Amino acid sequence: MTILSNRINNLAESQTIKMAKLGRALSAQGISVINLSFGEPDFHTPQFIKDAAAEAMANNFTYYTPVSGYPDLRKAIAEKLKRENGLDYGFDQIVVSTGAKQALANALMVMLNPRDEVIIPTPYWVSYSEMVKLAEGESVFINATAENNFKITAAELEAAITPKTKMFMFSSPCNPTGSVYSKEELAALVSVFEKYPNIYIISDEIYEHINFIGGHESIAQFPSVKDRVILINGFSKAYAMTGWRIGYLAADKEIADAADKLQGQITSGTCSITQKAGVAALNGGLKEVHEMRDAFLKRRGIVYDLLSQIEGLKVNLPDGAFYFFPDVSAFFGKKTKDGEVLNNAEDISLYLLNTAHVSTVTGEAFGNEKCIRISYAASEEELREACKRIGEALTSLK
Repeated sequence: MTILSNRINNLAESQTIKMAKLGRALSAQGISVINLSFGEPDFHTPQFIKDAAAEAMANNFTYYTPVSGYPDLRKAIAEKLKRENGLDYGFDQIVVSTGAKQALANALMVMLNPRDEVIIPTPYWVSYSEMVKLAEGESVFINATAENNFKITAAELEAAITPKTKMFMFSSPCNPTGSVYSKEELAALVSVFEKYPNIYIISDEIYEHINFIGGHESIAQFPSVKDRVILINGFSKAYAMTGWRIGYLAADKEIADAADKLQGQITSGTCSITQKAGVAALNGGLKEVHEMRDAFLKRRGIVYDLLSQIEGLKVNLPDGAFYFFPDVSAFFGKKTKDGEVLNNAEDISLYLLNTAHVSTVTGEAFGNEKCIRISYAASEEELREACKRIGEALTSLK
């Protein structure tokens, strides 16, 4: 018997990846499964980005890269942050990683000591708490409710702070709820952080451009906390570049240098070809990005109308990202046609997969036991069929 480390034995499997695996297993049996579990745009990467990658290969950009990324990419990121967000960062404050996921892990690993506390509003992206665990920190959760569009207040934030609090970690637009913090709401949180100068903030802004209520607002815009903000972003959602694996953090230079030091001992620099594609993406304008956002907005309307018609399902209208996070607790305790009792959100999610052949993710993975996450990063035809199947499966419960 192999004796694995406590570190890995205590680590939970990603529920999004688990549900995708189960869905693929059914598909392999010839079953038509609609996958609404993955947070992956169904669009192709824009052609001009792919062309830049091909050119990079033709020009032999196929060697090891600097740990923090090519200077031209880091400068392009700094220019993007200035141009689109009004934020001033030097290129030496940028660290490029193999996806925003690694950038998040880097930030936690370089900032946390054992038993340092990280405040995380729930619902939260599945990997946040497990990354904190790997960094030997402790997660402290603030339960945000649907009544407040799954956003926390300044009072709730301050109530969660203890002498052990080292970090606050959140996303806006949020995965899994699609909630978006306004400038006024962020300012209220900042007023709390101003009282606690030793607390750092990880701001996950990967869904920045999938925002249906106006311009993106970053908490890094507030001068009083900017040096304590570790901004996380990437290319996967805005540019449909999930498989390219490229993200970045922007932070105080001391933090960026620490992330460079850590990454140098783990993965070193990100793929050379991907980096050249990233430069093209940032310098190519936002036409394709906005076209994809508009398509998501249309899909949101379709799915909201269809889900709202399912009796017992509680649905709110998200302001960003491409997820719904409906409350399915009205179906807890009900039985399937085979007499199986569905006791929780995981049971509901597995039931929908095995009966309706629609892959979703249990809300328990995101810190909310009453909900499931439904991605609408799929074609309109698939979304209509998926909602029909979900409705039929749920209304057949007794």
